Amino acid sequence: MELRSTRTKELVDELDLQILDLIKDNARLSIREIAKALGKSPSVVHRRLKRLERTGVIRRYVALLDYAKLGYGIHALTLLQVEGGYITDVEKILAQEPNVRAVYDITGEYDVAVITVFSSVNELDSFIKKILKVPYIKRSVTNIILRVVKDSPNIGVSLS
Repeated sequence: MELRSTRTKELVDELDLQILDLIKDNARLSIREIAKALGKSPSVVHRRLKRLERTGVIRRYVALLDYAKLGYGIHALTLLQVEGGYITDVEKILAQEPNVRAVYDITGEYDVAVITVFSSVNELDSFIKKILKVPYIKRSVTNIILRVVKDSPNIGVSLS
C-alpha cells in the first residue's frame, strides 16, 4: 500500500485529484467550468490537465455508450485457459475482435478473462465457436451476464 501512495503522490496532488474527480464523471466540462468549480484560474487547470495527459494519468477522453440502447443486450464474461507460452498471442487476437470490450490477463485456474457484448445469443455463440478454433485455447467457460449492476471505467481516487 505504501508503494502505491508514494507513486500516487509523485504523479498527482490534491488539486489534480479534484480535477480528475470532476472530469471522470463529465469529460466535456470546459477548462473554465473546472476552474470555476475549483476556484482556480483557467491557466492553472489547463497546465494541470496537460501534465496529467503527458504523464499518462489521463489516457484519453471517451464517450460512454449505452450498449443496450444500441441493441447490444447480451453481455458475457468468458474465461479461458491458454497454453502458457501463447497467452499474450491469444490476448492480442481477442483484443482485435469488435465485440470485445475488455481482455484481462488473470491469475487462478484460468489465464484470460474477456468481457463482450452482442446483439443476440447467436452472435455470442458464433464468437465462442470462432475463438475456440484458436489452437492454444485449452478450455473456456462463458457466462451470460443477467444484469449489469455497475459498469464504470473510473473509481474514486485519493492520496491516502
